[in-house]
Amino acid sequence: MAATTLLFRDDAYAPTCDATVLGVTPDGIILDRTVFYAQGGGQPGDVGVLRSRGGTEVVIANTVYSADRASIVHVAAGGAALLHPGESVTARLDWDRRYLRMRVHTALHLLSVVLPYPVTGGAIGDGDGRLDFDIPEAGLDKTALTERLNALIARNDPVRERWISDEELDANPNLVKTMAVKPPRGSGRVRLIEIGDIDLQPCGGTHVRSTGEIGAVAVTDIEKKGKQNRRVRIALTEPAQPTG
Repeated sequence: MAATTLLFRDDAYAPTCDATVLGVTPDGIILDRTVFYAQGGGQPGDVGVLRSRGGTEVVIANTVYSADRASIVHVAAGGAALLHPGESVTARLDWDRRYLRMRVHTALHLLSVVLPYPVTGGAIGDGDGRLDFDIPEAGLDKTALTERLNALIARNDPVRERWISDEELDANPNLVKTMAVKPPRGSGRVRLIEIGDIDLQPCGGTHVRSTGEIGAVAVTDIEKKGKQNRRVRIALTEPAQPTG
């Protein structure tokens, strides 16, 4: 089956797209193109609706990669798959939920700047998230971390993407901050997310265009998850709107 074109990689702000159904499997619906982000890297898969030209609506409860990672599978709620190969549909994601995740995801990049330690895990929620760090000593302070994180957000630095080859990444292993999650590879090139002049790391997720869009955040908890593992949780504390 042909690969799905990942429109969210080119424009994370596109909430909808027209597409053609390539296949319907027991796992879900495969389109030729999609704005739905597929679960990975700690970021949940998008949810939303697929609507056919005839008016059939299929609620999408999750989005995942196929086993070979070539295609994206839109998982229908309740297992219902009322569409057929060749049908034209409009894919519309739950934008409010996606935007919350974009803000949190970008904030977690900044958290890895505030705490420059190896990242052992992470998760993105709908307005909150966490990173796990390999930190030999405790002594982290929620108030101090919150202040430093919000200071970076207030810089309103641009968030951009660029691409390097697999070979360039191999030659610069320090770009990879995560110990367990590896950057998306296989196409011969790797996507980097660059935040101003303060952060550059491989990432396949969705992000806001500038740090100011994140809005204020708070470090809500710091947990000891092992001898050298600290889990730092953050949450958005105010609404924000896209700036452009």
